[in-house]
Amino acid sequence: MKILTLLAGVLALLLLLLSGPLYQAEILGLMNAFFAMRIALILGAVAIVLALIQVIFMRKTISWPATGVAVLCAAIAVFMPLSMMNKAKSVPPIHDITTDLVNPPKFVAILPLRADASNPAEYQGEEIAKQQREAYPELQTQKYQKTSDQVFDAALAAVKDMGLEVVNSDKTSGLIEAYDTTTFFGFIDDVVIRIQSEGQMTMLDARSKSRVGMSDIGKNAERLNALIAGVKTNLN
Repeated sequence: MKILTLLAGVLALLLLLLSGPLYQAEILGLMNAFFAMRIALILGAVAIVLALIQVIFMRKTISWPATGVAVLCAAIAVFMPLSMMNKAKSVPPIHDITTDLVNPPKFVAILPLRADASNPAEYQGEEIAKQQREAYPELQTQKYQKTSDQVFDAALAAVKDMGLEVVNSDKTSGLIEAYDTTTFFGFIDDVVIRIQSEGQMTMLDARSKSRVGMSDIGKNAERLNALIAGVKTNLN
């Protein structure tokens, strides 16, 4: 029982930790990587149940260090997938987020990089706009009483501070394009920022879109909120 519990816990954690890198290495497909995470969750739950059985019924023969390691590994293997699942349920299943739902910024220089992406670069319109309005009402066009050059420089600095890879920064057209790579699965999300002057104000719109997957689990909205906060900080 002791060995079985430890084996289940350690195997669950290893399966969880390897699912992302194996997907990045193209050894596992996306669905198989997610399946590996589900198996890790199940194994982790089994390890925890086995540990409880030992604590309750086999206290005299239990190996506390081994059981502790098993439970720790199992808890991580259970917590991470459950956390992702709960987050996915709390946000709409969309992957294209923008501050301008009527005329979202368009990708230009980054289009060749999306040639093999399963998600098209075009905005899908009201179908996802309605879901975004309900989930992320705070994401709207940003207005500044600053020059377009000041806002552009602040936005570009924010993009770099966030660790995004800049593909294009054209102050004349007011466009910044970049992409972000997530740590665990290596998913790539593309970002475009549009800066325009309107009277005495400078308007900033941004868009963040995943290359693969139906739901972004809220990542694109988080990225745009971080970008907006970064621009604000840089302008102060």
